[in-house]
Amino acid sequence: MKLIVNSLTREKRFALLNGQTVEKFFIEQPRSHSIVGNLYLGVVSKVLPGMNAAFVDIGEEKSGYLHRDKLPAFVLSDEPKEVRNNRSISSFVHQGEKILVQVEKDATGTKGPRLTGIIELQGEYMIYMPNGRYIAVSKKIVDERNRERWRRFGKQIKAENEGLIFRTSAENQTEDVIASELEALRNMYKELERIAASRKKPSLLFEKDLFYKQLISEIKTIGTGEVIVDDILLKDKIERYVKDAKINVNVALYTGKENIFNAWDIEHQIEKALKRIVWLDNGAYLIFDEAEALTVIDVNTGKYSGKNDLQDTVVSVNLAAAEEAARQIRVRDIGGIILIDFIDMNREEDRERVLQKMQSELTKDDRRTKVIGFTPLGILQLTRKKTKVAISEALTAKCVVCEGTGRVLSPETVAFRLERELWEQRHSDYDGVLIETTKEVADVFAGENNIHQIRLEEMLGLKIKFEIKEDSPKPFYHIRRFERLTH
Repeated sequence: MKLIVNSLTREKRFALLNGQTVEKFFIEQPRSHSIVGNLYLGVVSKVLPGMNAAFVDIGEEKSGYLHRDKLPAFVLSDEPKEVRNNRSISSFVHQGEKILVQVEKDATGTKGPRLTGIIELQGEYMIYMPNGRYIAVSKKIVDERNRERWRRFGKQIKAENEGLIFRTSAENQTEDVIASELEALRNMYKELERIAASRKKPSLLFEKDLFYKQLISEIKTIGTGEVIVDDILLKDKIERYVKDAKINVNVALYTGKENIFNAWDIEHQIEKALKRIVWLDNGAYLIFDEAEALTVIDVNTGKYSGKNDLQDTVVSVNLAAAEEAARQIRVRDIGGIILIDFIDMNREEDRERVLQKMQSELTKDDRRTKVIGFTPLGILQLTRKKTKVAISEALTAKCVVCEGTGRVLSPETVAFRLERELWEQRHSDYDGVLIETTKEVADVFAGENNIHQIRLEEMLGLKIKFEIKEDSPKPFYHIRRFERLTH
């Protein structure tokens, strides 16, 4: 297995390769970046006694919503529960008060993010809550004696107001290792408090790196193999982690001029994952129709005719389709209800073979899936846990030409592709480049006050000029020419 990591530019991506085939793909774009887990210094902007809640300015576009029960002053109160529950939020917080908060849920629609004042700092073996006041042990640690051992140890090492949650990974660790991590998390919280005390306005104190977290999770899963990275700082960070965690993977730096995904032919496979029709090697094909909560995959024989009788041809196509459908579900990160309309099979044993093949392929997926079975109409039903948007939704936007009946690449995706293509010219002899594009792509590429364009021009030694095409029906770019401005 190879894990190919593209993190040089703003759009962060990694792909898991089995041979030359993409088995999994993860992408994080700035516009879809989650702030769940981020810590902020907030200022209470409004207290609503009727709702027992407050709105907190955290320096983001929308103020966050904080319920009374998520305030440290409420949780740590020594009053009897009945007395405490009858007190208004005004007894625990006031307008203008500074408070450390953590995001529990991203903003949606007109609603701002949901906040908590009960901070959680995640370690490798535990979750530390400076104001949690309770101890919990992962339910995945099934040995009750081991669970009780950690509960007792937690009571010994925690301060009165602290809370600890022992993670599954703590099960076989020594008490010294756990105590050492607790001390590190305590120091981290003290540093956050120190930084917060020096700030006068609402601001971000700690940003959770979701991309790195997902990357490390994937490295743990593959166990052995190779991780190839195009960023030396990230390479060093991963090397330190795998060494400390004793994970047997080789970490290498890619220094080629061509974008790393192009070098491993991953870009082509991603584009294939955005297409409605996917061809199989035998000439058959799959059609994907994705809705918000439901995806339908239709199997067609296409150019495949087979060498034996009709039923054997049908079974052969369906087995190949089951394998590719399972892979595409992983790569596209499709969630929710999935219906696969295989070609009709008359024999029950044939349906059972296809069902077993599908179940076998789905074991490669770390996302929870459930195969329900065939309907009377011969359609296979399954569900897959949905934790984020599918690749098609992340990489594309509704087409302004067809009003949502089809999809085109978003301005962000096109701008990042342009950024990657220009990055390949970082050691060229050219001084300038003229690019024809749309205003939306140019705006995303340049960034606020041209910050990203200026940074890229300095790094590449290229003066970037745009020629805006006003009447284009979709985001695009075309590099008109590279120029030598000096001789």
